[in-house]
Amino acid sequence: MSAPNQSPPRPRLSVRGARTDARTVVLLLHGGRAHGSQPAPRGAAYLRMVPFAWALTRSTRGRATAVWLLRNRVRGWNEPRRDPVVDARWALAEARRRHPGARIVLVGHSMGGRVALRLAGEPDVVGVCALAPWVEVGEPRPETAAAVVIAHGDGDRVTDPRASEAYAARTGASYVGVRGETHALLRRPLFWTRLVTRFVDSVLAHQVSPRD
Repeated sequence: MSAPNQSPPRPRLSVRGARTDARTVVLLLHGGRAHGSQPAPRGAAYLRMVPFAWALTRSTRGRATAVWLLRNRVRGWNEPRRDPVVDARWALAEARRRHPGARIVLVGHSMGGRVALRLAGEPDVVGVCALAPWVEVGEPRPETAAAVVIAHGDGDRVTDPRASEAYAARTGASYVGVRGETHALLRRPLFWTRLVTRFVDSVLAHQVSPRD
């Protein structure tokens, strides 16, 4: 419980790339836990997304693209509140307010991948890249025209690559299996960076398939 004089946690954005007149916003969503009301720290889950923010800032330079890294209020998903979904919706509203008419691309890892998939049907979302997402049986399938790619290491013991592959087959998303990779995405970092930057490049170029 927060002290009486302490403000409740709030979501925060780290903004890179275009700050005005952006035509595309890439929103990065970090992982977390099933439960947890503690403020989300700048720990491993958050820091795992920082190299993607750097790489995307470089790869989209001069292309009217803003790269945003969201830091959630709290660590947990916290069903039925779904706190990270609430935070991501806030960030989407901020993107629309700051950059009216901009296209939005979501890139999420683990719990952040689940959030990205949940929000694939949001207005202005044109692409979703879910890395080792936390996918449950019966995960809802949003109606979306966005390009969706799911990538998962076959050595992941935290989230289930078989669930990701089944979700992709059920929803028509593209699926990329990554041999020998674990949940932390540390064994093949260049592969993951290229996957994300090429996916965003394909969306910026109006390509339908993220593998083209």
